[in-house]
Amino acid sequence: MTEAQTTPRYPENYPEPQGLWSRPEGERSGTPLMVLLHGYGANEADLMGLVPMLPEEFTVVSLRAPQTLAPGAYQWFPLMASEDFDFAQVKAASEYVLEWLDGIKGQHSSVTLLGFSMGMAMATTLLRRRPRDFAAVVGLSGFAIDPAAGDPTGVGTRYFHDAELDGTVPMFWGRDQADPVITPDKVAYTLDWVRGHVDLTKIAYEGIRHSISVPEMAHVAEFLNLKVLAPAQR
Repeated sequence: MTEAQTTPRYPENYPEPQGLWSRPEGERSGTPLMVLLHGYGANEADLMGLVPMLPEEFTVVSLRAPQTLAPGAYQWFPLMASEDFDFAQVKAASEYVLEWLDGIKGQHSSVTLLGFSMGMAMATTLLRRRPRDFAAVVGLSGFAIDPAAGDPTGVGTRYFHDAELDGTVPMFWGRDQADPVITPDKVAYTLDWVRGHVDLTKIAYEGIRHSISVPEMAHVAEFLNLKVLAPAQR
């Protein structure tokens, strides 16, 4: 193996990936994999409460973001409104997850991504980088990243392979139109991006604000059964 193949494509100070699994290692082979990507300031335990509401066929792993904010609190990259944000950090977080996935995905029948808030930004970024790698994407109360944001050099636009997304990858997007966290410009960009790029199921939920509800997760389970599990059985 060459040095280029063994050298990580992300900063040296990023920790070894850490995650929580729904099954012991000996029971994972051949199962569809669901990767949970938490929001800003949370950790890998934050979304594990969703596991009982997901189809039992999935092996679920919740991954911890690589940048530490405080003990028990992590981020994938700085908030886009902060002075510290640049697209290079989005790219680094993406490569961090993709390199980890490359080491485990071979034992699974498919890989699906579920991201909440900033985790949805990560999930859509991973899809846009590797359009053929994922069976489906679930985005909850989040957004897709405008590659021009914080990137005057055009690195972000070149990093994404949006032209290879022809509207066939299933994507679920659930949100409250009164979400006080995701700003209107991010919602507008995401609405524009999903058109023509994914096979979209979009549902609005009143009263959940910036959160996840039980009815929403029932819809997610239906989506996963229809778009991921049923096609695999044909």
